[in-house]
Amino acid sequence: MKEALFYEKSSGKRVKCTLCPRHCVIPDGERGLCSTRENRGGRLYSVYYGKPCSVSIDPIEKKPLFHFAPGSQALSIATAGCNLACAFCQNWEISHPETEVPTEDLPPERVVEIAKNYSVQGISYTYTEPTVFYEYALDTMKLARKAGLYNMWVSNGYTSPRPAQKAAKYMDAINIDLKGDVKFYRKLCGVPSEEPVYDALNVYKKSGVFIEITNLIIPGCNDRPEQIEKLVRWVRDNLGPDTPLHFSRFYPNHRLTDVKPTPVSTLEKAYNIARKAGMKWVYVGNVPGHRNESTYCPKCGEVVIKREGYNIDLKESCSKCNTRIMLKGQKWIK
Repeated sequence: MKEALFYEKSSGKRVKCTLCPRHCVIPDGERGLCSTRENRGGRLYSVYYGKPCSVSIDPIEKKPLFHFAPGSQALSIATAGCNLACAFCQNWEISHPETEVPTEDLPPERVVEIAKNYSVQGISYTYTEPTVFYEYALDTMKLARKAGLYNMWVSNGYTSPRPAQKAAKYMDAINIDLKGDVKFYRKLCGVPSEEPVYDALNVYKKSGVFIEITNLIIPGCNDRPEQIEKLVRWVRDNLGPDTPLHFSRFYPNHRLTDVKPTPVSTLEKAYNIARKAGMKWVYVGNVPGHRNESTYCPKCGEVVIKREGYNIDLKESCSKCNTRIMLKGQKWIK
């Protein structure tokens, strides 16, 4: 347990957490909505500091990151809790557990030591939402940076600007799940607006963090062409047409089990909308073997990075016309 970095004292022994845009006002002895911040006598604490519930080694393509250190491996960690309440969450057993989940004692120093012992190239803060284990992630990121490892987040982007700015100093890359419009966030994620996600994305962009975007397309919820066009335009105009964009297939999960999986044709239409709008790097995800898992030369259309699941055949330039592919984190490429 460690005292939280971002909170304000309120009346009595209440505190207001300012880590994320929810700004939970938490009475003494209670926790915020994310279940990871507890008020103890007028001080706010991160209750899962150094206590991850999930630790594994993943290929970076699983996150997904396709244009940052491709082919590398990341030690992936998460603690329980999340600051959204998505009806379709695939990790709901640990993001909003009904009972306490098993954890292990793993301080930041030990996380970095394990990463070095297993010769991985970086650390990924993922599975739940790294914002809610912010202090643990930040301390680990500082040590990882000194050790020559990369730091990358898989995030919902629902982070207040000041914490985002502070984390960005030690963050090399991030994949943010940009979920949909305001109605989508209100109905399916339990928050009033998507605007804070845009604000955080702008912070990361200005800070020089490498960004990839994932959009999980759910039938009847965010799959209309006009919704997809709006999202694509925002990414293109604010993050740039070089921003890799992943359209991911939905499968029934958690509280959203009465919706069928996304038709592959819907994902392909989204792909075509993004390409027509000028996005250079667009992908179809959660469809094993789909041709648009791979990276194509933007000039001649030749396959440059062939992907089959998490296996990749990497080239940094097109063998046909010599056009170089936009890749970041080259020093960690195996």
